[in-house]
Amino acid sequence: MDLDAVTKQSVLHAKPDGLILQYGTAGFRTKAEHLDHVMFRMGLLAVLRSKQTKSTIGVMVTASHNPEEDNGVKLVDPLGEMLAASWEEHATCLANAEEQHLPRVLVDISEKAAVDLHQDAFVVIGRDTRPSSERLSQSVIDGVTVLGGQFYDYGLLTTPQLHYMVFCRNSNGQYGKATVEGYYQKLSSAFVELTKQAFCRGDDHRTLKVDCANGIGALKLAEMKHYFSPGLSVQLFNDGTKGKLNHLCGADFVKSHQKPPQGIEMRANERCCSFDGDADRIVYYYHDADGQFHLIDGDKIATLISSFLKELLLEIGDGLSLGVVQTAYANGSSTRYLEEVMKVPVYCTKTGVKHLHHKAQEFDIGVYFEANGHGTVLFSKAAETKIKQLAKESEDEKRKAAKMLENIIDLFNQTIGDAISDMLVIEAILALKGLTVQQWDALYTDLPNRQLKVKVADRQVISTTDAERQVVKPPGLQEAINDLVKKYRLSRAFVRPSGTEDIVRVYAEADSQENTDSLAYEVSLAVFQLAGGIGERPQRGF
Repeated sequence: MDLDAVTKQSVLHAKPDGLILQYGTAGFRTKAEHLDHVMFRMGLLAVLRSKQTKSTIGVMVTASHNPEEDNGVKLVDPLGEMLAASWEEHATCLANAEEQHLPRVLVDISEKAAVDLHQDAFVVIGRDTRPSSERLSQSVIDGVTVLGGQFYDYGLLTTPQLHYMVFCRNSNGQYGKATVEGYYQKLSSAFVELTKQAFCRGDDHRTLKVDCANGIGALKLAEMKHYFSPGLSVQLFNDGTKGKLNHLCGADFVKSHQKPPQGIEMRANERCCSFDGDADRIVYYYHDADGQFHLIDGDKIATLISSFLKELLLEIGDGLSLGVVQTAYANGSSTRYLEEVMKVPVYCTKTGVKHLHHKAQEFDIGVYFEANGHGTVLFSKAAETKIKQLAKESEDEKRKAAKMLENIIDLFNQTIGDAISDMLVIEAILALKGLTVQQWDALYTDLPNRQLKVKVADRQVISTTDAERQVVKPPGLQEAINDLVKKYRLSRAFVRPSGTEDIVRVYAEADSQENTDSLAYEVSLAVFQLAGGIGERPQRGF
C-alpha cells in the first residue's frame, strides 16, 4: 500500500473542514459539492474490501429519491448485498478522517479486517443521471487506482443493475451475464415465459404508464421495453428530457403526497406506477371513475405477490416455508389480511431494508417490502434447487406451478429491491389472475394513518424494543401511548427516534381519519412532554 501516493492524491480530493457524515443503510448522502473526498475514499475502501473478500466489490454513485442537487455513494458486497455492518463503521471512520490521519486510518482498517494487501482487487462502478455523478464517479476511480485496484466503469446504471453485476461476476456467471444486455435478457425472457398463457387469451390490460422520476430508470426501461412486446406495452413519462430529477414526481413524491406526479396523463382506472430516481422503489396508483386518487403502496404489492406465491406453493405441495417481513409502518389492514385471510406468517423488523432483508433470508421464500415500495422476494438456494427439480420431474399441474415459480426466481433481482423486476412480476400476476387494478386495490382497505415529527433536545432519550413498536425509555411514555390507543377503534401508535436528527417520528392509525389525527396529535403531545420536546408544542390540525 503506497501511502505516499495516497496522501498526494488525497490532496486533490480534500475533505472540507468540520464535515461529519455517517454511513447508513443508504450509504453516504448530502449535497454533491461536499462529496468529492468521500468518493475518493470509498474508492480506497472498495479496494480493501475486495482484497479482504477476494471478490469483486461494487460502488454506486447515487442519492436515490433525494433532490437533484444531492448525491451519495454506497458499496455493494460480493453477493450483491449491502455492505457488512462492520465495514459501515470503517466507511464512516475513513470518510471523516482528517487529511493528516488518512494513512493511519487505512492501516488500522487493514489490520482490523485482516486484509491481505498482496491480494488483487477488482471494483465495478455505476452512476445515476445527476449532473454531478460523472465527476464524482471519477473521484471513486482515482481512489481505486491509487491503491492499485483494477476497475470496470459501467457508467449509467440503475442501483439494482449494479447489484446484479456484482453478483454475476462473483458467481462466475451462474446468476446471469454481467452485462446490461444480460440483465435485460434474463428478466424479459422470464417475463415472456411466465405470461405466455395469459397473453394467449388476449387479455386487454397490457398497457402500463410509468413515471420514471426523470431518472436513470427511464433510460434503462426505454432500452428494455421492446423485449416485452407483445406482452406488455410500457409508456414512459418524466423520462428526463425535461424536468428535474425527483422534482414533483417519482415514487417518494407519490407516496408522501398521496397524489399523482406532475407530467403524467391519467384516465379513469388506468394502471400507473412510479419509480424513484435510481429505480429501486416502485408504487402503483390509479384514478377511479369519480376522479379519486388511489395509491397502491409496498404493503399491497407484498400482499399481491405473497398471495400468488402461496397459491403456487399449495399446488406443488412440497412444504417450502413462506414468510412476509414488514416494518412497524406497514398498514395494520395489510398485516391482518395476510395473517387472517391468506394464512401467511408475517414478521416485523426494525425500519431499514437491511433488517428486512436479513429476516427474509430465514425462510425458503421470504417476501419483504417497505410501505415506500422498496422490496423483493428472496429464494433460498435449497428452495431454488427443489423448485427447478419439480419443474422438470412432476406431473402436469405440479410441474406447471413449479415452472411458474422458476420463472419468478429468474424475474426477481434477489440482491436488492428492483423497480423494473418488481414491475414485471406485478404485471405478470395481474395478467395471470385476470385482475384489474381496482380489484387488486380492493383486496383490503387501508386504515387511515398519520405520520408526524416532534422536535426534541436529544433524540437519544428515546429507546425502543419489539421492532421499534414499544418504548423502553423515557419512563411513562409507553404507558401514556397505551392509554391513548385504548380510546380509539382499530388503533395503534408507536414512536421512534430519527437516525440522523433530533426529532421523534410518530405513527398512528385508527378506524377514521379524524380519530387517527386525534391520536397522532395526542401521542405527539405526550412525546413533547415526556421526551424533552423543544420549539412549538404540537398543535391540532395538520
